[in-house]
Amino acid sequence: MKRLRLDQIIKSFHGKRIAVLGDLILDVYAWGKVSRISPEAPVPVVRVKNTTYSLGGAANVMRNIVTLGGKVCAFGIVGEDAKAAILRQQLADYGIEASSVLADSSRRTTEKQRIVAGSQQVVRIDYEDTGHVRGDLMERLLGELLRLVHAKEIDAIIFEDYNKGVIEKGMIQKITAAARENGIMTALDPHPGQRLEVKGLSVLKPNRAEAFELAGVYQKDPSGPPEKDESLHEVAAKLFEIWEPEWMLITMGPQGMALFGKDGSREFIPTKAREVFDVSGAGDTVVSAFTLALASGASAREAAEIANHAAGVVVGKVGTVSVTTEELVASFEAEGLK
Repeated sequence: MKRLRLDQIIKSFHGKRIAVLGDLILDVYAWGKVSRISPEAPVPVVRVKNTTYSLGGAANVMRNIVTLGGKVCAFGIVGEDAKAAILRQQLADYGIEASSVLADSSRRTTEKQRIVAGSQQVVRIDYEDTGHVRGDLMERLLGELLRLVHAKEIDAIIFEDYNKGVIEKGMIQKITAAARENGIMTALDPHPGQRLEVKGLSVLKPNRAEAFELAGVYQKDPSGPPEKDESLHEVAAKLFEIWEPEWMLITMGPQGMALFGKDGSREFIPTKAREVFDVSGAGDTVVSAFTLALASGASAREAAEIANHAAGVVVGKVGTVSVTTEELVASFEAEGLK
């Protein structure tokens, strides 16, 4: 991609309004060092020095869009607890409009706590409720999102599914159909624990393992480079039959990304990661950057290149983090952007 073209796309990020509906997660990091082995069990004792909080799940998607220059309308569910207050404050710190982040007193805010010694994650502890969300709250989310769609007040919608109860098939079908009628693109980052199989999405973005599971196919190790990985191509074809998206972007870790179009086109983009420290939230960054770029007039290939560079930036950091436009440009420049 030429420098002028990249600058044009990034400039168009600003002012784009993206609605994000999904499972909001508060990522908690307890940072410390291993002091000894516990006398109670053969496990390390981590002396915690400090604790930090970060936006995770759908909230990390929201943060990535904002740090890339877009605007976010947030839709999701939290509990009525201390962690919800922290999550709401983090959203506010990024200027994210969160009037449709609703509280359910019967649920706890989803929290993923990571114990980190040095730069090594020792263990992760999850606190969550994954049952159905109250019907009245789901109706409020649906009603407000449909209002934005019919008023054409948004440029795209991202559905971020971590299988915690917010993403439901019927709701996504209604929103996707309305968005299609109003020329608004939709993207889903799916969870294989749900068989949503919603037809007509603009973008479906699974990782390789998720793609195989969604297709009901036993995952085989790559049989070679993605261009020659017949099992991957067969899975992509099956998912197109089931979901009928316009584009499918499959992330493959060190093998980069595979972009498939409904017209039969295939593009393979090698990874841009130089050093990998933490893959937490990389998929969130990919769906954020890819959707924002498409909504800003980029071709699917250009959007995939941008998403690939964005992912390469975040995996080089420790923790659930986002990418800025400056970091994105620097990644392209390191590759010889002219």
